[in-house]
Amino acid sequence: MNIGSKIKNTREAKGLTQKEVAISVNMDQSQYSKIEKGKTDPSTSTLEKIAKALDVELAELFASGNIFKDINSADKTLVEKIKLIEQLDEPERKSIYNIIDGLFAKKRLTDTLSNALNIAH
Repeated sequence: MNIGSKIKNTREAKGLTQKEVAISVNMDQSQYSKIEKGKTDPSTSTLEKIAKALDVELAELFASGNIFKDINSADKTLVEKIKLIEQLDEPERKSIYNIIDGLFAKKRLTDTLSNALNIAH
């Protein structure tokens, strides 16, 4: 698989349009389209920008196989959200993790109380 096909597959797997990626890398959409079609070879700096826009490591664009083959569409969304959380600074990450922990604690408490009430009846 050539680099253009790999970029296209990654973009499509992430649910992005050519226009969105082209804007993100400050490139004309027609030029970006040529890269995906393999009609032009992008420079290393352009590849780095595209990888960043696709939120993947540059090496992933050169890896063999589909990097998303074992992830269903629901998991892709979750994985992408986790990647976004990981980009936050430490206090922000801790805040999000505290919210998630609080929601799980609330769920466990609700389930425990519900089970206790069901046993009592």
